[in-house]
Amino acid sequence: MKIAAIGSGAWGKNIVRTLHSMGALGVVAEAAPALREQLATDYPGLEVVTNYGDLFGRDDIAAVTIATPAPTHHAIAKACLIAGKDVFVEKPMTLTAAESEDLVETAAKLGRVLMVGHLLLYKPAVEFLKNYLASGALGRVFTLHQERMKLGKARAVENALWSLGVHDVAALLYIAGEAPVSVAFSGHRGLQSNIEDDTYLHMTFADGRIAHLHNSWLWPEDRRGLKVIGERGMIVYDEKAETVTLVKKRVDEKLNNVDEGAELLFEAPKDFQALTAEMQHFMDCVQSRQQPRSCGRNGLEVVRVLEQAAY
Repeated sequence: MKIAAIGSGAWGKNIVRTLHSMGALGVVAEAAPALREQLATDYPGLEVVTNYGDLFGRDDIAAVTIATPAPTHHAIAKACLIAGKDVFVEKPMTLTAAESEDLVETAAKLGRVLMVGHLLLYKPAVEFLKNYLASGALGRVFTLHQERMKLGKARAVENALWSLGVHDVAALLYIAGEAPVSVAFSGHRGLQSNIEDDTYLHMTFADGRIAHLHNSWLWPEDRRGLKVIGERGMIVYDEKAETVTLVKKRVDEKLNNVDEGAELLFEAPKDFQALTAEMQHFMDCVQSRQQPRSCGRNGLEVVRVLEQAAY
């Protein structure tokens, strides 16, 4: 099976490299002349076209990946679905819930696979954490605290939540297993008058769980991870180390503090490549016609949360 990659820029180049290493890359559609020249240098003999429309009508291309600027996602993805291609579209799926819903409905109507690039869902530590919490081992979950902060690239269009937090929102919804019943947002605008550099997102779920997400590109440390507070202990997911640790601290029924140490529950293989796993999952879904882990509806729910945070 061959896949066409639409877009080979900042993140698209990683998808191109991964698909090529897997022997699954058929052709790249790239509008920018400089990027087409780079592709010719990096991948001699690779077919490169200027317009993604050139992929339509080609029986040798069953599916496409889309890694273009977010405002173009809806139009390109819809055109590809209508042209009979299964679609992987990078996050955010679209910039509005209405556009995301349109893609979900289009894919369902045409019987096409629609998958969204929520990379955290393909990290084994996140999958382990979801299953561990679902087993009830931590008892009732009270709160989830996710963070992604560093001195990063300040954006002039989207705020820190849209720039840094899309993967985190997807992971929180995946772990929670449902969409929130309410969303609250706050942020600080320091560098620019209309863009938040430092953001806080709060989500409340039907059973009383609350999730908090802190994103910032104006922070002194590189911090990425999730902490889960439950009635029987606390979980620390270190995204950089790809480890899940049970911290055996809790408050008992008499409100006494209990500290019984810590236990490493999970450590991902050092050579694990999440993007390779994500691309393999997409190809498996194309071949089996199963629903992806990060399906279109998952992408829609993430955009809904982000959209609610904007108001």
